[in-house]
Amino acid sequence: MASVSNIKSAEITQNVKPSVWVEFTQLAVEHKAVNLGQGFPDTPMPKFVADCMKHVAEHPEMVGWHQYTRGFGHARLVNVLAKLYGDVYGVKIDPMNEILVTVGAYMALYYAFNGWINKGDQVIIIEPAYDCYLPQVIACGGVPVPITMKLKKNATTSADYILDLNELESKINEKTKMIVVNNPHNPTGKLYTRQELEGIADLAKKYNLLVIADEVYEYHVWDTETIRMASLPGMWERTISVGSAGKVFSVTGWKTGWALAPAHLLGPLKTVHQNCIFTLNTPTQESLAQAFEKEVEIIAKDISQSYLRKGLSSELKAKRDRLASMLNKAGFKPIIPDSGYFMMADFSNFKGPFLEEKPGDDPLDFRFVRWLCKEKKLATIPPTAFYSEQFKKDNENLIRLCYFKKDETLDAAEKILDEFAKEQGLAK
Repeated sequence: MASVSNIKSAEITQNVKPSVWVEFTQLAVEHKAVNLGQGFPDTPMPKFVADCMKHVAEHPEMVGWHQYTRGFGHARLVNVLAKLYGDVYGVKIDPMNEILVTVGAYMALYYAFNGWINKGDQVIIIEPAYDCYLPQVIACGGVPVPITMKLKKNATTSADYILDLNELESKINEKTKMIVVNNPHNPTGKLYTRQELEGIADLAKKYNLLVIADEVYEYHVWDTETIRMASLPGMWERTISVGSAGKVFSVTGWKTGWALAPAHLLGPLKTVHQNCIFTLNTPTQESLAQAFEKEVEIIAKDISQSYLRKGLSSELKAKRDRLASMLNKAGFKPIIPDSGYFMMADFSNFKGPFLEEKPGDDPLDFRFVRWLCKEKKLATIPPTAFYSEQFKKDNENLIRLCYFKKDETLDAAEKILDEFAKEQGLAK
């Protein structure tokens, strides 16, 4: 076979480090660790959603449920999404022109960047930021411009992550094209206030910028509601909103998401989509459409019976409180989230070989997370993976944990944490 060693891959694939999920997912498997790292529920999916999938599978005569469907989104699904989000945003959404169904929120983000960024365009990314934003922006020739939220000293809640709007404005110049806003926020669990969102919106309007609103955890809130960026005055016209059925219905493996925006903003995303995958799984879209229709009906009749508006948030709040208690007892300093299903926790109290830094070592949180997984069989995620290189050193004393887990998983994690605290002399 002829050698191809002198043929180079595309430049965008060169010098790209493996995703944090590659290493730490494999590490958890290798060491049979209790997994509080990856962001997926290991609880059963909602039965009514499973029943919708079962209903679709039991009707092979419904040809439209099992063959290719409309390329930009199954008609029944985009129709119910238009109803749901039209009520939330306070606008009339055209389901055929203003919604695009994608393979997960990941692909909706990919389409948004590729559809709108030209070489040299700058994109402001608020850090810590989910780790796909930066490489996706770079891959399409854009220039990511990071700004960090500052964590207050002795922080106790995710509201203590503060975004400086003056600093944000100082990052804007003639090359700036868009701002990425993740709300509710991963990994911190921060829920942006109306004042903060209006501040970002004012800058977007002042400088004629687009906003990518990654709102996949929009229903993972309690005591309040998520304020969607597109619902603010003058923002529907300049916002591409991204959602996820996997997050909404706790079925991450279904990998179905969407982008919502006015037709003039969504058009470039559709162009990328039609030359990428054309369409996606019809039975899954039909099942989700039926599930959303049930939810819309329930919300209209008795919101207290809604999975999205009540059941999901109640379950999450209880699990959040349990994990916070576990971490406190073990000597960690948890930062209590206001949303989502992740919690940040400070591990500065602990001693161990992970503190021994050598030249070229990864940040402290990477070393601690590896040690915790290998030696204590507890898998978590190092949050410096969500920061640009220049900001890692100042944010390396935290770990991220997922609390949307079944009781048996949390029980197993609690035993590990209790034993660890005893060894460290920090048990409470």
